[in-house]
Order: sequence, then structure tokens, then C-alpha cells
Amino acid sequence: MFTLRNNSMHPVSFILLGIPGLENSQFWIAFLFCFMYVVAVLGNITILHVIRTDSTLHEPMYLFLAMLASSDLILSTSTQPKMLAILWFHAHEIGYHACLIQVFFIHAFASVASGVLMAMALDRYVAICFPLRHSSILTTAVVVKLGVAVMVRGLLLVSPFCFMISRMPFCPNSIIPQSYCEHMAVLKLLCADTRVNRAYGLFVAFSVVGFDILVISVSYVMILRAVLQLPSGEARFKAFGTCASHICVILALYIPALFTFLTHRFGHHVPRVVHIMFANVYLLVPPMLNPIIYGVRTKQIRDRVMGGCYKQDV
Repeated sequence: MFTLRNNSMHPVSFILLGIPGLENSQFWIAFLFCFMYVVAVLGNITILHVIRTDSTLHEPMYLFLAMLASSDLILSTSTQPKMLAILWFHAHEIGYHACLIQVFFIHAFASVASGVLMAMALDRYVAICFPLRHSSILTTAVVVKLGVAVMVRGLLLVSPFCFMISRMPFCPNSIIPQSYCEHMAVLKLLCADTRVNRAYGLFVAFSVVGFDILVISVSYVMILRAVLQLPSGEARFKAFGTCASHICVILALYIPALFTFLTHRFGHHVPRVVHIMFANVYLLVPPMLNPIIYGVRTKQIRDRVMGGCYKQDV
């Protein structure tokens, strides 16, 4: 169903297929997705509550963690309720504007999450390499400025995606063969030359992810050098343990994200079901794992959560 808007044909809605190739199993797969989403929501809300209510946690590492939890909540909530409605209730239709809003939120807050991980790597670098100057270098004002910078970067770089798409005509086919709207999937429905859109998408991906991975890599090379120079084996173990959780979070975000990104453009021989499952993992796993990893690995947060549970039991 189409209507005329801005002198070009735009669909009133799109059809999201869900998980093509697993139609007979996707009802049951949705229970796993629902469990992961509930864990993500409860875990990230818990992290935010603990950091907000405990003034001793108003330090750079925990403020960055709160930013990551906020972006994870927005990223997962922008896709998972609709995904579950598709898999359980066959609510495959999504409005044109709702689809573009999903495109914006997915890519903008994936960029924000990447930027926060970069900021957290810088925080670990300063904490380990310049421990006596950490509080003077990463003041609250600097942390806030870094948070605003990564937020503005995501919003400004991703906004043109939706603007460019909205000014181009669509083909009669309005079927998106996955469970949510994202930039490349919507581009494939356009009846126009999309080379500029694709080039801009590559520019955004490499300028954001490329820059963030470069800063993270340099930070951890410097951290590794500093840790290996520590005289005590116990001190080296403690320093590595401090960084281990952050490295796990980085890998959980970037590996499925890069696989999805590269498969859309170059992985024409990758089975569609594999691509779609990785695309879902990219949005489901990091928001679920982040609060678990940080909750278990970070003693201060673990103690606050366990202390709250103990008080309730008493």
C-alpha cells in the first residue's frame, strides 16, 4: 500500500518477516529472545539505580557504565518489543515512520555504545598508567563532556540516514526479510541509485567504529606495557582483572556488529538465516551481557546489589 509524499512514492508500511528459514521455530526462539530482553532491562535498570543512589559510585568508571546501560536500554527497547510481536503474534507490519525511527535509534545508539566503550578504555588507561592523576584528569566535567560528545556524534552522523531515505522513491516490494528495520535492509527497497547512501553508510561505520577501535587498541597496548612493568605478580593479575570485563564487553559488541555490517555488503554467500541470527545477536547479547559482566566483575556494584537483597530478606 503506497501513498504520495514529498513528490515520491513511499510505502505506508513495511512487512518484517522475522527469521526467514526458521518460520516453524521462531515462536520458540522468541522465548529465548524474551528472556534475554528481560535480563537486559532488569540488569541495566539495576546498574542505573545502584549508581544513582550511591554517591560513592559517582566516579568516571561508573558514570561511563551508567551511560552504557542507558544506551543499551534504548537500543534493545527500540527493537525487541516489536520483534517479539512479530515472532509470537505475527504482527509483521510496521509503519513507514516507525521503521525510520527504528533505523535512527539502532544506529545512533549503537554509535553511542561504541563511543562509551572508547571512553571507558581511556578511563582504564588513565587509571592504570597515571593512577595518582586519575581524579584530576578525568573530572566529572570531563566525563560529562565526553558523554555529550559521543551522544552528539551518534545523533548527527546517523540523522542523514533517515533524511536521505525519506527523499527517495521506493519499489513496490515493501518486504524486509528480517525482524527489525536497519539502514541497509531499507536501502535495498529503494528504486533509485543508492551509491551515495551506501558510501555515506561506509563513511559513518568506519569513522565511528574505526576511530573507536583505534583508540581502544592504543589504550590497551599502553595498558599492557604498564601492567607488564609492575613488580608484583598480584598487582599484574589485579590490573588484568580490572580490564578483563571491559574487553569481554568490547568483543560482545564489535564481533556480531562487524559480521552483520560486512555480510550486508560483501557476504552474498552467507546463508540468510545465519545473517539474520547474527543481526539479532548484535542487538540482544550486548545489552544482556553488559550488566551481568559488570555486576559480577565489579566488586562495588556486586556488594551494593547483594547488600540490597540482604536487607530485603531481613
